[in-house]
Amino acid sequence: MAIEVNLSGSVVLVTGGVRGVGAGISRVFLDAGATVVACARRPADTPVDSGGRAVDFLPCDVRDPDSVREMIDAIVAKYGRLDTVVNNAGGAPFAMAADASANFHAKIVQLNLLAPLLVSQIANEVMQRQQSGGSIVMISSVSGHRPSPGTAAYGAAKAGVDSLVSSLAIEWAPKVRMNSVIVGMVHTESSHLHYGDADGIDAVARTVPLGRMAAPEDIGHTAAFLASPLASYLSGSSLLVHGGGEKPAFLEASTADVPAVSGHG
Repeated sequence: MAIEVNLSGSVVLVTGGVRGVGAGISRVFLDAGATVVACARRPADTPVDSGGRAVDFLPCDVRDPDSVREMIDAIVAKYGRLDTVVNNAGGAPFAMAADASANFHAKIVQLNLLAPLLVSQIANEVMQRQQSGGSIVMISSVSGHRPSPGTAAYGAAKAGVDSLVSSLAIEWAPKVRMNSVIVGMVHTESSHLHYGDADGIDAVARTVPLGRMAAPEDIGHTAAFLASPLASYLSGSSLLVHGGGEKPAFLEASTADVPAVSGHG
């Protein structure tokens, strides 16, 4: 028997699910048979669909408790349930920590840490009442696990997200499973803002051991797996999806033909 992710009959909320990584996540869940509700502050520039099916868009500011509760109440009223939440909404513009204002830092932490906690809290209320419980997937970042110059508050917030996952997996068990996807570099329609022109994007991609940045669907496949029965014993986990990570800087700096292997490296 083939092993596949089949989410037919399930209802999935993807925050920030109409652009970039979020749109890729939404399309993967559509392909897996799920009913997908995607929220954002404004609608998609182009329809988010796959296989002749499209997302159900709801406007929402995930930082606002009333807006989040209204959205989740609307989902339950329309579909009768909420099986999975993928907390994808987030991001940060480049700003060195010494130059950014206190308000800037507060807004970054609110969007990337407090907002997914808020969405998870309200979704958990629904899932705890369901016989089948539910699954919550946090989209985290390698920025929370290595230096993140220029996005320091963002990296700190994402480290907080992974800490939340480990705690909430205990608090909300056994009804709700909590997991996170620690995402590396992803090639989206806005990659030029981070990596420059096509040559810059290609050069950055070559630094990844697998030779390319992730596609948004790569992140979606991992999130769909975590939401599926195939991951029924996974909770409190953080999965690295980064193409092998970053090559150690000393490999480029060394002048040795074969850099020495150190037991203290």
